[in-house]
Amino acid sequence: MSRLTAILKPKKDVDMTCGPIVPHLIRFAIPLLLGNAFQQLYNTVDTWVVGNYVSKEAFAAVGTVGPIINMLIGFFMGLSNGAGVVISQYYGAKNHKKVSEAIHSFMLATLILGAVFTVVGIVMTPYMLKLTQTPDSVMPQSISYLTIYFSGIIGLMIYNAGTGILNAVGNSRLPFFFLVCSALINTVLDLVFVLAFDMGVEGVAYATVIAQSVSAILTMTVLIRTDSCVKFSILKLKIHMDVLKQILRVGIPAAIQMLITAFSNVFVQAYINHFGDNCMAGWTAYGKIDHLLFMPVQSLALAITTFVGQNMGVGQVKRAKRGANMAFLMAIIATAIMAVPIMLATRDITAFFNDDINVIEIGSMFLFWFAPFNLVCCVNQIYIGALRGSGNSKMPMFITLGSFVVFRQIYMFIIANYISNTPFWIGFGYPAGWVVCSILTLIYYNAVPLDKKRLIKSDD
Repeated sequence: MSRLTAILKPKKDVDMTCGPIVPHLIRFAIPLLLGNAFQQLYNTVDTWVVGNYVSKEAFAAVGTVGPIINMLIGFFMGLSNGAGVVISQYYGAKNHKKVSEAIHSFMLATLILGAVFTVVGIVMTPYMLKLTQTPDSVMPQSISYLTIYFSGIIGLMIYNAGTGILNAVGNSRLPFFFLVCSALINTVLDLVFVLAFDMGVEGVAYATVIAQSVSAILTMTVLIRTDSCVKFSILKLKIHMDVLKQILRVGIPAAIQMLITAFSNVFVQAYINHFGDNCMAGWTAYGKIDHLLFMPVQSLALAITTFVGQNMGVGQVKRAKRGANMAFLMAIIATAIMAVPIMLATRDITAFFNDDINVIEIGSMFLFWFAPFNLVCCVNQIYIGALRGSGNSKMPMFITLGSFVVFRQIYMFIIANYISNTPFWIGFGYPAGWVVCSILTLIYYNAVPLDKKRLIKSDD
């Protein structure tokens, strides 16, 4: 018991406003990277279990619900981004009173949104699946999975809120530990529910909900037990309007961006679904592997958001910009190291998820040709992360929506109706959007001072 107590009582928060930059980024990003890997393990295990022990239709059913889940979760993650930026800037400025106000305002908002998202998710599930043109062969299983998932979504939201708070003060180690625990629980329950109890898609959904609830409990235990400025108390739950406005200033543009981008991906999924079960399954396998390849830059983007946020809190603009450039170089190197072996073994990796020859052909095609474009993502992810850390969230929203929604939808409409309505060229809408986004991000980042949208004033 004493050992568990020691683990759940977090160590000192990390001040990134002083000291060497690269070690700060590495120490912060590595737990995030490993944590993202274990978080990805949730759905990867789900899809692997149903793909190998249930059916190809069940595999497609679990894979096709991703854009729908990402709509609500993406909106909340955008708000979490806003809270993290506010907390990190006040933490950098050593204003612990405002840190506490931001934490309790955001946690109360999380509880309210959790109730809303549960109802909206369950009610909207059938309509969203119809919007994606989900085939009748997988529709019942997709509905079952989403209904169970949204019934327990509050656990995921509480975990993400708590993780955002801990990350904002430089503590990425404990969230990683909790993800390891929940991923292991999810894996064991997947196998038990599917193999022992023959629960199929419903079994993997229940496993995910239970595992997410455990991670939420662990995270809240840390926030309650800590002695630092991020200590949580249910008696302090209150909306502080001045702080909430700052959270919304950064969070709403990010939330809108993630919501609309995910909604746009629903239509992308509809294009893919048009090609049938094999293409859906191949696209699902590609998506799981691509997300693994995306994790280094995603982790470094989160790290640079916190780094820039803390340094902007004390007005260290030059240090913030140096950190962004170093994070970009690190992202390029890490992505290249991962991309090469993946491209050399595309068929074997795709077969891990489903051994149907048609699924392997389609999935490995997507993976081989699209994987190199993850290098392009390093540009937009790192520098947009830096802009958000400085409090500038509105223009990144416009850039991202213009690239990932407007451009991508126009591209796929033209391709599908006038050029080549094939899985490859439809899927290429993703890397094409990444290229456009990176070009626009570089132009804006180099044209606008990083401190133009500084969130807090020196007297806050």
